[in-house]
Amino acid sequence: MDENEAIVDATLERIGPRLQALRARRGATLAEVASVTGISKSTLSRLETGQRRPSLELLLPLARMYRVSLDDLVGAPETGDPRVRLRPRRVNGRTVVALTRQPGERHAWKIIIPRDASEPTLTSHEGSSWMYVLTGRIRLIVGDRDVALEAGEVAEFDTRTPHWFGADGKHDAEILTIFGTDGDHGARSADLATRHLAEALGAPPE
Repeated sequence: MDENEAIVDATLERIGPRLQALRARRGATLAEVASVTGISKSTLSRLETGQRRPSLELLLPLARMYRVSLDDLVGAPETGDPRVRLRPRRVNGRTVVALTRQPGERHAWKIIIPRDASEPTLTSHEGSSWMYVLTGRIRLIVGDRDVALEAGEVAEFDTRTPHWFGADGKHDAEILTIFGTDGDHGARSADLATRHLAEALGAPPE
C-alpha cells in the first residue's frame, strides 16, 4: 500500500466515529436518520461501525441532514497545508472533484459529465452559480432559456431561477463550477452547497 492509499484508508476509518458523534449531538436514532435520508438502518449502522465503506451517494444526504460540509464529514487536510487534496468521486455516471475545502460563501468543483443525455429536472434554491466549460459541450436550462455551452464559454445565474444542466447527448464535457451564497456562512452555506452539488450530479434532494 502506498502513502496515498494509506491516507485514504485512514480518512475513511475516521468517518464512522464522526457520524456517530453527529447523530449523538442531534439526539437522533438510526431510525430517524434513516427516515430523513432514505438510507437503511442497517447501512447506517455499518457506516458508523466501519463495516461499510462510505461513498458519495451515502455521504451527501448525511451531510445535508447534519448540516456539515463534506470536508468536515470526511476530515480536512492537515492544518497549515494550503494544498487541496483532490479526491474524485463518481455519482450517477458523473465524476466530481471538490476544489475548495474551507467553509464560507464559495464552493468550487470540477465535474466530468458523460455524453449520455438525461431528462432535465429543474430545481431552484438560494444562491448563485458560475460555470466554465473546459472541454466538450453541455446543455444549460435557466428559466425559459435553453442553451448549449461550448468549451471556453462561461455562464452565471441566480439559482433561485429554476435551472438544470447536463449532457447534450453527443459530447462528453468537463466543467468548473462555483456555487455561492449571499453572506451565508458555516452550516447553512454548506447545506445549500451540498444541495446544489447533489443537483449537479443528477440526484436532487427530496
